[in-house]
Amino acid sequence: MREKNILQILRESRYTVVLSGIEMMSQSGYPLLRDGEESYDIESRYGYSFEEIFSSSFYSARKELFFRFYKDVILKAAEIPPGQGFISLKKLQDHGLVNSIITRRIAGLEERAGCTDVINLKGTVFENRCPSCGRSYPMEYMRDAKGVPLCEKCLVAIRPGVCLFGEMIDNGLMTRAAGEVEKADVLIVLGTNLNSPLCGQMIQYYTGSSLILVSEREHYSDQRADIIIHGRSDEFVNKLAEELEKEEKG
Repeated sequence: MREKNILQILRESRYTVVLSGIEMMSQSGYPLLRDGEESYDIESRYGYSFEEIFSSSFYSARKELFFRFYKDVILKAAEIPPGQGFISLKKLQDHGLVNSIITRRIAGLEERAGCTDVINLKGTVFENRCPSCGRSYPMEYMRDAKGVPLCEKCLVAIRPGVCLFGEMIDNGLMTRAAGEVEKADVLIVLGTNLNSPLCGQMIQYYTGSSLILVSEREHYSDQRADIIIHGRSDEFVNKLAEELEKEEKG
């Protein structure tokens, strides 16, 4: 069986890193805000595209509209729980088969499923800080605030803990993530193609022997992977977890 072969590769691996892509998020029921009907709905409701309104320049210039969008769209979506694929990913970690996870998604799905050693390159909506005093605020404070969420001490707008369009990813996070990929002899790409921003940033540091790609869609960059699986990434992880459970019951 394919799952047994993959599990054997993971068991023989000294260090395995997962790159968690957008398909893992959409398979948990998250809307794809930059594509399809959601993007048209955003533009019709707010008068701006997703990329325009979720940008550093828009945050600076039009905070009231930015935060109305942020609370109504971004934080509303973040209330969707992680799907079974993320729970299965935690099971792989529990068995010592995955060492760390790197993602550009901002909903904190991996941590909410119980995963550890997660690097969120673009931050998450669950970490917010006052740009003046540095005081941290939970997502619930941002969500429940009337209008622009203000620091209780400084009375200035709290900064969402995510990387907006037009901003660079934190150098410290990039260095940490690159170090993880450099250590890996097995790299699993879940739910994206090898030319995506996530892979474009990370794969250049990979020198291991088994690059496993799992994605719903074929892409011309697939040939760079050592093992190619076209299908749902959550189902792939679920089957690995199920195989582990079968072996335990044995």
